[in-house]
Amino acid sequence: MLDLKTMRSALEQLEQERKIPREKIIDAIEQALAAAYKKDYGKKGQIVRAKIDIDSGAMEFYQIKIVVDDSLVRVINEEEEIDEEIDEDDERVRFNEEHHIWIEDAKKIKSDVKPGDELVFPLEDKGDYGRIAAQTAKQVIIQKIREAERGVIVEEYGAREGEIINGFVSKIERGVVYIDFNRASGIILPEEQIPGEFYDRGDRIKAYLYQVEETPRGVNLKLSRTHPGFVEGLFAMEAPEIASGIVEIKSIAREAGSRSKIAVFSNDEHIDPVGSCVGQKGVRVTTVMGELNGEKIDIIPWSPDPATYIASAISPATITDIKIDDDENKATLEVSPDQLSLAIGKGGQNVRLAAKLTGWRIDIKGAEIGEMGEIKANLEKGETDDEDILEGGIVDDGTEE
Repeated sequence: MLDLKTMRSALEQLEQERKIPREKIIDAIEQALAAAYKKDYGKKGQIVRAKIDIDSGAMEFYQIKIVVDDSLVRVINEEEEIDEEIDEDDERVRFNEEHHIWIEDAKKIKSDVKPGDELVFPLEDKGDYGRIAAQTAKQVIIQKIREAERGVIVEEYGAREGEIINGFVSKIERGVVYIDFNRASGIILPEEQIPGEFYDRGDRIKAYLYQVEETPRGVNLKLSRTHPGFVEGLFAMEAPEIASGIVEIKSIAREAGSRSKIAVFSNDEHIDPVGSCVGQKGVRVTTVMGELNGEKIDIIPWSPDPATYIASAISPATITDIKIDDDENKATLEVSPDQLSLAIGKGGQNVRLAAKLTGWRIDIKGAEIGEMGEIKANLEKGETDDEDILEGGIVDDGTEE
């Protein structure tokens, strides 16, 4: 049925090229042989297992029987099958002599057996399994090898979730970008793409792997270029201080394709965290911005002190005063009139990102006005129109209370 020389060659090829462990392939072959044997020579309820020596070609077949007693099975004869008084609540399975062996008989073979144990009985090697059985074996082998290969991919890429990986654009359909990684494929959904970006088949692309998904058709790698982790990963690639853990990115607030704010902290007082991200003459941050299609990036120092942290987060605007309300998790910032529009940002973007970055609700007011009328006036003029700017100038961090 099986050309073992060809099988050995295929075994080595699968192990080397597809990285499928030898043991998993042999297991698939043995299951295929057992299925082929049972199809031609097996009986209903019979458990058949096969053992093959790939080097010598020797094959052995076994029948497995489960040791049972009255607590596990029940004997039903033909009269009982039509008896309406059979207890339907009886969860015991029907005794099958090809599948089960009574414990009394099992102890004659092995004295220390107990219910639930398995006994192995050798079966005759028929040799000629027939055309249909051979086809069955082939199909099972293909299925098991696919499953094994899928498992290898899941294990390999599952360990890389949260990392940036490189691939090539294979096709684009209905806005979905398909990425080829040789042994695996990934997708970037429209909402995970940076606005304004365009992709062509064959383009080399970097993306953030946020989920490895198993489907009946294979393994899908779900990728993103809008995820905050993508920004963090890009900085880790450019700044050794971040990759080594000396400099930490504490928080990221991002509106992909437009602007991001990141808060950084150094575990070494001699290393400037902001400078590490910016790089000499801005080369590091410029490289990251280039990968993000020109997205602007504000890098601020993280601080455990909320007032200092929030004041930095609202940059490039400067504040004249800040009041922290721990109970309400709210910060009220006072800025000079000429800094008000800068603090809010176009469409409220600056203050919105600052709120998301810090996790605080932010209320901004003009220093000379004393109330929120300036912000409301700007809203009426259309200078800020984002729904995240609430009445009274409060901007929520986007988290649920």
